[in-house]
Amino acid sequence: MQQQNMNIQNQQGIMQQPPAVVSTKDSLYLTDMLSWNLLALKKAHFYAQQCQDQELKTQFEQCGQMHQRHYEQLLTHLNQQNQQNFMGMQ
Repeated sequence: MQQQNMNIQNQQGIMQQPPAVVSTKDSLYLTDMLSWNLLALKKAHFYAQQCQDQELKTQFEQCGQMHQRHYEQLLTHLNQQNQQNFMGMQ
């Protein structure tokens, strides 16, 4: 049963571990993800500043904080990858 599950996962292309090298396509996608999260963060912050309804203002602030966390997580992951790649070259 477990062997069958492993075969299905391999057929679907699910990786058990991320690759050591980020392809150009992956890099461009990650750059897009950073841009999307930064834009969403800025918009949520702007709308929270403009909002008169305290409940909506709180929701916009929480939304902005979520996008900021996602942005920071992506940066942290990318920085760790860069450091590992740099250390591997030395």
